[in-house]
Amino acid sequence: MLVLLACLSFIPAGPARAEPCPAPGQWYQPGGERLDGVALFAELAERDVVLLGEQHDSMDHHRWQLHVLAGLHALRPEMAIGLEMLPREAQPALDAWVAGELDEAEFLDASDWYAAWGFDPELYLPILHFARLNRVPLKAINVTPELRGRLVEEGWEALPEAERFGISAPAEALPEYRERLTDIHAHHADGDDGEEGLERFIAAQLVWDRAMAAGLAEAAAEGGLVVALIGQGHLQFGHGVPHQLDDLGIDDHATLLPWPVEDAECEPLSDGLAWAVFALAESPLPALPPMTLGVFLAPGERGVAVRLVVEGSVAEAAGLEEGDIVVRAAGERLLEPTDLTRLVRRQPPGTLLPLEVERDGERREVLARFPARDDTRH
Repeated sequence: MLVLLACLSFIPAGPARAEPCPAPGQWYQPGGERLDGVALFAELAERDVVLLGEQHDSMDHHRWQLHVLAGLHALRPEMAIGLEMLPREAQPALDAWVAGELDEAEFLDASDWYAAWGFDPELYLPILHFARLNRVPLKAINVTPELRGRLVEEGWEALPEAERFGISAPAEALPEYRERLTDIHAHHADGDDGEEGLERFIAAQLVWDRAMAAGLAEAAAEGGLVVALIGQGHLQFGHGVPHQLDDLGIDDHATLLPWPVEDAECEPLSDGLAWAVFALAESPLPALPPMTLGVFLAPGERGVAVRLVVEGSVAEAAGLEEGDIVVRAAGERLLEPTDLTRLVRRQPPGTLLPLEVERDGERREVLARFPARDDTRH
């Protein structure tokens, strides 16, 4: 299934050799051989699907994606951009954005960005504006967590095809992928769900991979090049989305990954990791994380229930307690935990967020004070 290495037929920048450390700003074949960028892009432009990996909170990764998108668009303007970030329900908002019918705030509201994705939209807005400027269609290729959960718990046959957007059941996970997912589950699960919990976790991951692959296959059927922005864990070694694309009969695809290079040390790029990687210098300025309140939340009958307050958090300093019901934030009625998460992520550093809290049957106002950031960037 690993078609990635077999497709590396580019002209190296010099004699074929394994370099001790990748040089920032250069393309490489996994294994260390430097690739010629002009030949690389010419080959990629002939593909059906190009998959661009990312670490979601890395601005450098998104800048790299924009660089690749611009290069491919120059060679093949008939293209579309697939987004892991949004579920199928957000497609009308994406269409309206590309058509110039929405401003940024209206798009974020219409797409329900903060509930659907949560990562700072500033990371993605340059790419969204590129698509709008060039009238490149944007495709929502994900599904909601609710639909993923239903498919895992109820099964594929229990849901009508229309409710699952025509997505078919996924191909079985490759052994190496299953092994990696098992390791991830072991590190992050609470240990009490056993084999049943592991199988649910793997099944949910396969639903996620299949949904995105199906969205890309649908876009590819319209003609033109489809370039997808997807978390790198779904792409590495051809195990996730690439494997599902193969199963759907879309085998003319290539995975590209950004790869950080540290000055102090470097490790050889693993064979089969991707079709090609781009070496990125480690940024001296890490991406700023979004504001956090420091609570674990659950839906409540009258608002959002606080299940746990993190020690040393903004919530603890504000006086929030386990068992509190947060009814409103900044005057907005809260119905789901994502409602509060969305408002917190949008909160500027150094400001106050008023919360209306119910405790022991009484209402009170709590002011959550978010710390200012010592950010020297200009």
